[in-house]
Amino acid sequence: MKAEIISIGDELLIGQVINTNASWMATELTLYGINVVHIAAVSDKGEAIRDALDQASERADIILMTGGLGPTKDDITKKILADYFNSEMFFHEPTFEQVKKVFRARHFEVTEVNRQQALIPEKCTPLFNRNGTAPGMWFEREGKVFVSMPGVPFETKVLMKEQVLPKLKEHFHLGVIIHKTVMTTGMGESFLAEIIKDWENNLPDSVKLAYLPQPGIVRLRLTAKGNDEANLRNKIDVLVSDLHSYIDDLIFGYNDVSLEEVVGNLLNEQGKTVSTAESCTGGYIAHLITSIAGSSNYFTGSVVSYSNEAKMNILEVSKDDIDLHGAVSKEVVEAMALGVQKKLNTDYAVATSGIAGPDGGTDDKPVGTTWIALATPNGVLSKRFHFGEHRGRNIRRAALAALNLLRLVLIK
Repeated sequence: MKAEIISIGDELLIGQVINTNASWMATELTLYGINVVHIAAVSDKGEAIRDALDQASERADIILMTGGLGPTKDDITKKILADYFNSEMFFHEPTFEQVKKVFRARHFEVTEVNRQQALIPEKCTPLFNRNGTAPGMWFEREGKVFVSMPGVPFETKVLMKEQVLPKLKEHFHLGVIIHKTVMTTGMGESFLAEIIKDWENNLPDSVKLAYLPQPGIVRLRLTAKGNDEANLRNKIDVLVSDLHSYIDDLIFGYNDVSLEEVVGNLLNEQGKTVSTAESCTGGYIAHLITSIAGSSNYFTGSVVSYSNEAKMNILEVSKDDIDLHGAVSKEVVEAMALGVQKKLNTDYAVATSGIAGPDGGTDDKPVGTTWIALATPNGVLSKRFHFGEHRGRNIRRAALAALNLLRLVLIK
C-alpha cells in the first residue's frame, strides 16, 4: 500500500514554519505497514493543489493532505476539494456543534466566518476533530482514498491517531506489522554491523533490520510483517534475545527509551545518588539527567568546572596534576570525579574533561579527545575517548558515554 503526503501552505515553502506534520505522519504510516512514496509541500494556490492531487493519485493509493482548512480567505483547500470531486457544499450540523463548543470554552462568540467551518463537501465523510473547529474530510475515488486534515500539529495528530489510521486499516484490510527498536550505545554503526553480521544474515525473510544512527546511539529497528500478531511478536522477542549474545553490553533499552531514563531507573531501584563534574560537556550531562521527571530522587547537583581555577578551587584538583598532565588527562578527570563525589556526598560521580573543538587540539591530544571518570563507592575508574572534530557532536557523545559508563557499573 502506497501513500503520499501533501502539506499545503506558503509558510512551509518560505521556511517560516518547519513541516513537522509530514515527518510525524510518515513515521505513523510506516508503523501501519503503509509505504510513503512521496512527500510534497505546495502553496496556497488552487492550481498548485490540484496539480499535486493529480500527480499523487498516479503514484499512491492513499493521499493525505494537511493545511488550508482555517476560516480565513487564504484557506482555500476545502473549496478546491469540493471542485476537484465535483461536490456541492452542505452544512454539517455536528461540526457546527463542535465549533460552538470550542468557542464557548474560550468565552468567544461564534461569528459568521467561524460558522463557515461547518460547510463541507457533500461527497466527503467528515472526521470529527475534537481539538479544533475544522473537521477532517475523507474522499474516495477509483479505489483511492484522499484525506484532508488541519495543519495545526496537535489537531493533525489526534485526527490521525483516532480517525484516519484506524479507518485506513479497516478500509484496506492491512496486515499486521510489528516493530521493535533495540537501543545501543558505545559503538558506531559500521563496527556494530560487523559484530552482528552473522545474526543479521540469518534473519528470516519476514523480518527486516534497519540501522538508525545518531550521535552516540545506534537504533536497530526490527520489523516483522504477517497476519498472526502473537507469532510475529514471539519471533521478534526470540531474535532480540539472541542479539544480546552478540552485543549485550551495548544494549541499554528498547523502543526509543533514553539512556538518561534507563540510568535514572537504575539509580532509583538501587537507592543510589549521583553528581557530575563537567568541563567539556558544560553541564549537558546534568541537563540530560534532570530532563527526567523524578530525577531529584537521585541527582544531587553538578559543578561545571570549565576553567582550571574552578577545578582547583572547587573540586580540589591538584595544580601539580594540571601542570604535569594537562587538564585533559586521566589524573585530572579522576580528581574531578572524586572531588564532586566528596563535595556533594553522592554514591557516584561522573566527570568529563576534553577538547570539544573546533580549536585547541594538539598532536598528542587532537580535537575530540575526552577523558571520562566515574567515582564509585569502591574507587574510581576512567577511560579515554576520541569522538571527532564536530563540537556539538563531541559534547553529545561525551555525555552519553559518561552515562553509559555509569549504567554499566550499576548493572554489574
